[in-house]
Amino acid sequence: MSEEIKSVVPAKIPADKLVSVTFQPEGRTVEFEFGTMPYDHHGKPMSFLDVAENYGVFLDHACGGVCACTTCHLFIKEGASGLNEADDDELDRMEKAPGIQLNSRLGCQAVIQKPGNYVVEIPKWNINYVSEGKPLTLAENK
Repeated sequence: MSEEIKSVVPAKIPADKLVSVTFQPEGRTVEFEFGTMPYDHHGKPMSFLDVAENYGVFLDHACGGVCACTTCHLFIKEGASGLNEADDDELDRMEKAPGIQLNSRLGCQAVIQKPGNYVVEIPKWNINYVSEGKPLTLAENK
């Protein structure tokens, strides 16, 4: 069973300035030039939540991206060295996230700090899905 890959590819970007983010399990990859993405006011600028909002990728964020919940919890599969370090507020909040792993981060707080390839996995479940549901593309394999 192969996943369909959806990609948003802009005009030519110099390799040393290219940011490529793949959101799993959707398999959607977005690419943009580092430092050029407009801030969409969801999470910290250049956070995975900010990228998701700019490119129409669903990443739940019940608190609006202010590190007050764990609904934007995700797993960093590739590119962790290019991210900011988690601060105390994020680490305290992460203790409440279901299914936490060593590679867990909050999408609103994990900021891309340099060009590179990033792969993140949005868990199939979070605390909001029980009461509010989620998109069918993520619910298919639950």
